[in-house]
Amino acid sequence: MNTEQFKPVQLNAKEELERAMYREGFQAAWEALEEEYTALNALIQARKLAGLTQEEVAIRMGTTKSAVSRLESSLRSEHYSPSFSTLKKYAHACGKKLVIKMI
Repeated sequence: MNTEQFKPVQLNAKEELERAMYREGFQAAWEALEEEYTALNALIQARKLAGLTQEEVAIRMGTTKSAVSRLESSLRSEHYSPSFSTLKKYAHACGKKLVIKMI
């Protein structure tokens, strides 16, 4: 019988990110994804602030939960880019208005 005990290791994401920033190429790659992750965060925050699940958003959009899940993860993908119409439907399903700014 194995007598070793599982000992979880605490992860401090902030410290790990700070350490990773010193690795060659990491900071440039991190910054290149900033716009996608900012947009993704806006989608998820809108849904959570509205108190909705992916399934509830899907019903309001007239689609499936898996389609909403793909939409929420699509901004990190080079292979799929949601249409303006889809983003607008998502925003309206969450009780929000879609506004795009260039700064």
